[in-house]
Amino acid sequence: MPENDEVDRIVAAWQRTHPQLDFSPLQVLSRVARLSKHLDRARRDAFASSGLEPWEFDVLAALRREGAPYQSSPKALLQQTLVSSGTMTNRIDRLVERGLVERRTDPHDGRGVLVAMTSRGREAVDTAIRELVAREAELLGALSLADQERLAGLLRKLSLDFD
Repeated sequence: MPENDEVDRIVAAWQRTHPQLDFSPLQVLSRVARLSKHLDRARRDAFASSGLEPWEFDVLAALRREGAPYQSSPKALLQQTLVSSGTMTNRIDRLVERGLVERRTDPHDGRGVLVAMTSRGREAVDTAIRELVAREAELLGALSLADQERLAGLLRKLSLDFD
């Protein structure tokens, strides 16, 4: 078993203060919260290497995953990125200004709009995802592949109630 980490020290201190409470949730979720901070930093660094903000990556990644011609409706994009319609409109405007996406008329609905990724946007998101995968692999380096798969399965089981 590995040595104690900061969460072990925090939980031990709480147990001394409130021995009647069950602190087992902290054993898991405090570690998830602390790891989340490391992941956020790694993601920001990965995206910065391609000149993207995290929110820009989110929108471009949603378009890239659509496959050629890398376009989607604003409504589908906001559903994938979990932001409001006003926020998505603002994000699309800013991505258009940067030349990473463009608005197109929907050929199936003349009143509709599609957001299409430009080649510059595709290059940026492809650079960012390569860097992100490398940095996330580093974060998981202490775990064997089998441990990573087991952890992924447990986290999936936990997250199903939230998705």
